[in-house]
Amino acid sequence: MDKACGLHCTKINNISVTIGKDEILKDVSIHVHCGQLTVIIGRNGAGKTTLLKAILGEVKHTGDISFVDKKDNLAKRIKIGYVPQSINVEKHMPTTVYDMFASCICHVPVFLKKDKKIYEEIKEHLKIFGADSLIDKSIGDLSGGELQRVLISIATKPTPNLLILDEPVSGIDKNGINDFYQIISKLKQEYDMSIILVSHDLELAGKYADKVILLDKEVIKEGTPKEVFNSLEFKKRFGTIAI
Repeated sequence: MDKACGLHCTKINNISVTIGKDEILKDVSIHVHCGQLTVIIGRNGAGKTTLLKAILGEVKHTGDISFVDKKDNLAKRIKIGYVPQSINVEKHMPTTVYDMFASCICHVPVFLKKDKKIYEEIKEHLKIFGADSLIDKSIGDLSGGELQRVLISIATKPTPNLLILDEPVSGIDKNGINDFYQIISKLKQEYDMSIILVSHDLELAGKYADKVILLDKEVIKEGTPKEVFNSLEFKKRFGTIAI
């Protein structure tokens, strides 16, 4: 992965989503700079999941998403990595981490033959996230924290401009959560990508976010965790919390 330069920005411009007569999102605009973790919060029904689906192109919407290279002042086609909240994994399923990873980056059926070159390439990338020892392990035997390491590894090959994380620590124990945010810190500091994380956990948002977006069909408040959590708009929706 390339080193971060601090000169890139993902721009989410005037995203609106209407389903039938219901306006789900209204003119949502967010700028996410590389080396920055932006956490989106909001009550149930605020439109957080719909916004992610719009960014990923999974729901019809107006507005656009662009990746701007500020060094050259050019908008380029955006590359997005995505880690879902959960994937359906059966316990002890025979598919290995290598099988799943290779199926995402190869154009030939991975069950035909294990490619030594691809195997080493995957192992080297997993190593960035402390997951290289998992390459031959069955997906169904991974812990929640191990699976998240693997999913983030897959989502960042090739290196995306924007990494989207949907409730990524749901079901993970405290040690796994700490490990996860160490990985995010590494991605922020060393690699050139913007990161959006959707979370219901306000304490974690306050602890780790560089910027918080309070969403309620539109952007109600944005700023540092302290600025957002101390705002009247936040207190109307969540009351008062300590950060």
